[in-house]
This record gives sequence, C-alpha cells and structure tokens, in this order.
Amino acid sequence: MVFSSLLFLVIFLPIMLLLYYASPGAMRNAVLLICSLLFYAWGEPIYIVLLLLSTTADYAFGRALGRLDLSQKRRRLIVVGSISINLAVLGFFKYADFIIANINELLHSTIEPLNLPLPIGISFYTFQSISYIVDVYKGKSEPQKNWISFAAYISMFPQLVAGPIVQYNTIAEQLRSRRFQEEQFAEGVVRFIRGLAKKVLIANNIGLLWEQISSQPASELSIATAWLGIIAFALQIYFDFSGYSDMAIGLGHMLGFRFKENFNAPYRAISITDFWRRWHISLGNWFKEYVYIPLGGNRKGLAVQLRNILIVWLLTGIWHGASWNFALWGLYFAIILLIEKLFLLKLLARTPKLLQHGYALLLILIGWVIFVFEDVGHIQTYLYAMFGWHEQQSWVDQDTRYMLANYAILLVTSVFCAANPTWKRLKQKRSATLELLTWAVHMVLFLLCIAYLVDASFNPFLYFRF
Repeated sequence: MVFSSLLFLVIFLPIMLLLYYASPGAMRNAVLLICSLLFYAWGEPIYIVLLLLSTTADYAFGRALGRLDLSQKRRRLIVVGSISINLAVLGFFKYADFIIANINELLHSTIEPLNLPLPIGISFYTFQSISYIVDVYKGKSEPQKNWISFAAYISMFPQLVAGPIVQYNTIAEQLRSRRFQEEQFAEGVVRFIRGLAKKVLIANNIGLLWEQISSQPASELSIATAWLGIIAFALQIYFDFSGYSDMAIGLGHMLGFRFKENFNAPYRAISITDFWRRWHISLGNWFKEYVYIPLGGNRKGLAVQLRNILIVWLLTGIWHGASWNFALWGLYFAIILLIEKLFLLKLLARTPKLLQHGYALLLILIGWVIFVFEDVGHIQTYLYAMFGWHEQQSWVDQDTRYMLANYAILLVTSVFCAANPTWKRLKQKRSATLELLTWAVHMVLFLLCIAYLVDASFNPFLYFRF
C-alpha cells in the first residue's frame, strides 16, 4: 500500500483517522500502532515479525540503559550490542546476496544466493532504532517505558517505509501527549495534498520521459536527448521523494506530530556542500550526529575531518543499496566535498551566483547518472552520450524534438516548481481570501490526482527500494 493509491486515500486513511480520533487520548498510540502494522503487513506480512522483534529488542535495550545500578562499562556493552544487532540484521537482508555474488565472481565459486526480498523500510527504521539507543545512552532522551508507545514510534506508518528519519528525542513529548488541533490538522491536509500532487502529477509523468529515454541504448542517443533524460530523472526523483516526505509530514500533522523538514529546494544549491544541506536532510543529520561527530567531526584537525567526510560519504552511498554504483556515487560526492572544503568553496564565493548554480547542477546531474545505473559500463556509456564522446553522435535528433514537443509544458512546470517554493512565501501572507484560494487550489489538485490514479499504471516510489 502506498500513499498515492486509491486504496490508501479512499479507504485506509479515512477509516484510520476516524478510529484514531474516536479513541481516548491514552489509546491513540495503540490505534496508531495497530494501523501502522496493518499498513506494513499489506506489502510485507512476513516481515512484521522482524519489525516487532527488532522493536522489542531495542525497547529492552533502552529500558536496560535506564537502570541506575549499571556501570558505564555495561552501558557501553548494551549500546554496542544493540547497534551490532541492528546493523547485522540490516546487513544480512540488504547486502548478503551482493556479498555472495562478489565472492562467487572473485573465487569462481558457486555459493547459492539467498534471494531474500528486502524488507520495506528496514534502512529507515533501523536508523531510528539506533538513534534512540544512542540518545538514551547519552542522556538526551529518557528510556521509553511503554512498549506500545515505543513500537508506535518505530512503526509509525507515515514515515515507516521511506522516511524522513525521525529521531526519538524530536517527538518524545508528542508521543506522551498530543491533542487534536484544527489548524495543525488543516495544515497537514494541505501539505499531504501538495506532496500527492508532486508525486502523481509531476514525478509519475516526468518519470515516463526518463523511462522512454533510458530504455534506449545510450550509445545511440543524441547529446540533447541524453541531457534531457538525466534532467527528467533528476526531476522525477526529487518530486517523488520530496512528495513522499511532504505526505509523511502532512500525515504527521494530522495525527498530532511535527516531523522536521526533509528537503529545502535542493536544486537551488550553489555548491555540492549546499546541495547536501538541502537534500534528504534527515539522513544527512543522522550521519552527522551518529557517525561524523563521534569520529571526531572537525575537532581534531583538517586531516581527520577530511577522513571523516570520506567515511561518512562512503557509508551514505552504501546505505542506498547493495551495488558498486552506490559506493562509487558516495565516493564521487566525497571527493567533491573534500575539494570544496579544501579550497573550492572560497573560489566559488567570488563568482556570480549563476555560475555557482551551474556548477552545482552540472555535478548533481553527473551524480544522478552514477546513482541510477547499477552497471558501471552503462554509467560510462551514458556519460559519453551526454558529452558527445560517441562516434557520429548528433547534437539533436528527431527523438529529441518529439520528446520536447510532448513534455515541454511538464518540463517547464517541473523546473519552475523545483526552483521556486512559492508556497513558503504564500504561507507567510495570511488572509481569509488567500486561505480560501489555497484550499480551492489544493482541492482541484486532489481531484486531479484522483482522476489520474483511476487509470494510472505507473506509480512507483523510487526510495522504497532503499
């Protein structure tokens, strides 16, 4: 079940909200937990057991850390044990087949792959569990004594399968007590619809352009078509993932929670450093707080800081999937960030903003080529197509003209929406007329989404596979 499905929009969400707000305040975490498990079981019934076992183990570890009679040594052992178990489970399901395949290739052996499907959302809820244990250990959070409340936090359906990663200390108080607030609920509805429109009206349709181009041999693409394709993918993944985050944040508002933002107009970035402050903010903050800073951050000299950046970005790449292209993608951005840290940011600051934007967008688009193709040879072939390094390659061909004619309006709309988060400025200008207009626009968007979904067959969420 996905947020952009009629099953969720017409049946699951209305019934869930009705049950949730018909229940006494003390029962709402239980209702949220049951509905979240049902939501998860719709696609992964077998892995509910894994989710509950993981949740119960970390609940027990958290309770153990709260004991006053434990020595510091035992507390450290508990933290190490919890993190080790979480990472072992994540590693087994996410990387076991990849490791086996590489062992077979290296040693010419015939070890049978496990062929285990990846549990949806395991990368996200594993990181949430780790953040909880570490925060309890550091004294940033009190151990959660109610298993139902803790399980509701881990399995909360708005952000369970694709984030944003919600750190326990940011919603601990909300888990204990929250009440219906009409303004917050309305804000959540608007935010959800906006995310739904991003996903259904923009990401799905621009994704068809990328699908059309990526299905062709890269060596036969014109230069313009190759650039058009990766621009389409860049827009698709942004509107797909930021749309999901908007829907998750909106659902959180409807349920009385306030999740932190996950995107901040990333394609307006003026450097790669700036881009990664704006893209998938919750993941960046997680790696900063739980990997970069514990490694020493920038407190132990430049050499250690550069080493830490390299480690964090290799891990960031590997986190996205069990494939060499993700490690290469992480290394690619690590090198750029290291160069920016050493001297390039100072040079960029002296150049016109337009040049800074162009620099960032060029490197971001090259990064998406590395990200989207698992085969390293395909990455090379597509980059050759983008830069005209294939023999007898044309700048523009008939396919380019046809695609531009068919997708011009969508492309212009997508670029405008990605570069101009107008809604943030409108939100600051409160008036009855503007609020009425906002609701009218969002109702029209919602009806358009429903109309599209009735006949749609292309409706994936890209980040579900991570």
